[in-house]
Amino acid sequence: MKLTRRSFNAALASTALVAVAGLSPFELIGRAFADDVPSPSDLAVASPLGDMTLGQPNAAVTIIEYASMTCPHCAHFHETVYPKLKKDYIDTGKVKFIFREFPLDIKAAAGSMLARCVGKDDPNKYFAVVDILFKTQEHWIPNDTVAALRRIGRQAGLSDQATDACLADQATLDAIKATQEHAANALKVNSTPTFFVNGTILKGGAEFEEFRKVIDPLLAKS
Repeated sequence: MKLTRRSFNAALASTALVAVAGLSPFELIGRAFADDVPSPSDLAVASPLGDMTLGQPNAAVTIIEYASMTCPHCAHFHETVYPKLKKDYIDTGKVKFIFREFPLDIKAAAGSMLARCVGKDDPNKYFAVVDILFKTQEHWIPNDTVAALRRIGRQAGLSDQATDACLADQATLDAIKATQEHAANALKVNSTPTFFVNGTILKGGAEFEEFRKVIDPLLAKS
């Protein structure tokens, strides 16, 4: 379903987390995870906007995260687990980290759109906006999201007009939705955050030690 600019902005202005019933294209029918490992070709399908990655391109281990900007569990991961992964594995060249958008509601989609507009071809700027969005969920989610995202946009150097144009970009919204649909249909992602570590699935509240138990044997084989 395509959204008009009016309906999209009306949903963002709402104090409800999820858009009016029938309006959001991001609601999912519950799906069980497949028992087999997803195919490498399906995992390799990048966002139509291009993947946002950190780390060495040829690292022995690749972690792919599917996350929603309004997901509290995603925020918890990025606050408590991700910094350790970055320090021990990503910054040391052992792991390549890929972040893909999986918005569960329109407000999450809008946050992803802003991060894309600010980041463009600079992953560091993109991840900086993602970090702000996760750390300030209690401020921008329950209120007028357009106004809140304008404030974040200004911090990142965007004018209010540029942020408004970003949130009105149908092509960006469609690309983010396409990323989510591929993950749901081909990879059976049905919750956030979901991680694939060289194809091994870790879900939800995975802690640092759980990642270590998967990553270290893979590095030992490389």
